[in-house]
Amino acid sequence: MISLEFLITSLIIVLIPGTGVLYTVATGLLIGKRASLFAALGCTLGIVPAMLASIFGLAAIFHTSAIAFQVIKFAGVVYLLYLAWMTWRSATPLTVAYLDTQKQHTGIIIKAFLLNILNPKLSIFFLAFLPQFIPETA
Repeated sequence: MISLEFLITSLIIVLIPGTGVLYTVATGLLIGKRASLFAALGCTLGIVPAMLASIFGLAAIFHTSAIAFQVIKFAGVVYLLYLAWMTWRSATPLTVAYLDTQKQHTGIIIKAFLLNILNPKLSIFFLAFLPQFIPETA
């Protein structure tokens, strides 16, 4: 059963912006509100594997293995640098390009997914957050 404490804590966590929220807002401002929905979908899809890893105990590997954590962390850094490079190479910083195509939406979803899946802190967060709300069975 979902407790009131879990709902309040989850609401506070959702209200604190992270990289996914910043990407979704930036996508909405620069491309449009429909694109921001696809960015939010991609970010959510990127959170699900981290949550499942935590539920099934795989996130403990990141907590105990510094090498696994560093590999995922550096892959995330490389991806963020790639996104920064692509943004820098774009025509102008505030170009509003409205291209409502399926290919663009798929690209937004993939970028948002990678943004969250390559964030090792996300799985460690779930590892620390979720067990507090699992009831003990006697």
